[in-house]
This record gives sequence, structure tokens and C-alpha cells, in this order.
Amino acid sequence: MTSPTTLLGFDLGSKRIGVAVGQTLTSTANPLGTVMVRHDIPDWNAIDRIVDTWDPGALVVGLPLNMDGTEQLMTQAARHFRNQLIRRYKLPVYVADERLSTREARDRMAQEGRLDKEDDPIAAQIILETWFSEWTQSPIVPPFS
Repeated sequence: MTSPTTLLGFDLGSKRIGVAVGQTLTSTANPLGTVMVRHDIPDWNAIDRIVDTWDPGALVVGLPLNMDGTEQLMTQAARHFRNQLIRRYKLPVYVADERLSTREARDRMAQEGRLDKEDDPIAAQIILETWFSEWTQSPIVPPFS
């Protein structure tokens, strides 16, 4: 059995990236905040600080797909972002299906009466929760460094 590992989850958007943190011991996640994107370039300094602070063993990026499972414009952007994360941090970077994560984030916010807050970090939390759910049901446990 592997030791508990911290993971960071990312919900890539054209203006903001939602960020969440989770850990494998309980397969839970919490929203952290957002990172700004300007001219299709993430604020790498902000991401560097988050990665340095949390020292994750792996990262998870939400993969936007159409409801029928086909790719869309943002799918390639998410794959590109994933590749940038791999090169920059030398960590395993997994993807998780993010279909309906924003809708679920808004539903959670409405239930908590927090419609005035950004939904991106909560969508990132949902992406991590989705990945944990798939990871714990997988017969193959991904290696963590």
C-alpha cells in the first residue's frame, strides 16, 4: 500500500483555472482558489507557489468532453496544459472526466447559499473527487512519487 499522497486538481478555463487539493488517505478534496489566465497563458508564478506550498505527489487536470464523449475545443487546451504541467513539475499528471462539474459546482453553491462565489475551485474539487472515485475502484493503483 502506498503512503498518503497529496494531489492538486485543476479546472482549466479560458480566464481562470480552478484549483483544489486532495489526499489519497481519505479520497477527499477541498477547493483552494483560482489562478488567472491571460492571453491563453496561466499565471505560472501562482501555480508554482501552490505546487511549492502543497508539495503534491501528482496532479489531476479536468478533461472537458461533450456529453457524447467526443472532444471539444477546450479538450486540446486541457491536454496542452497537462503536458505543460508534466514538463514543468516532473510529476505524474492524470486526467479526469469533467463533464457536468461546473453544473454540480453551481448546485453545491446554491445549496450552501454561496452563489456570489466563484465556481472554478469547487469544479476543481469535483474533478479531484471524480478522479479519486475512479482511482479507488481501479484494479491498477497509479504509482506516486
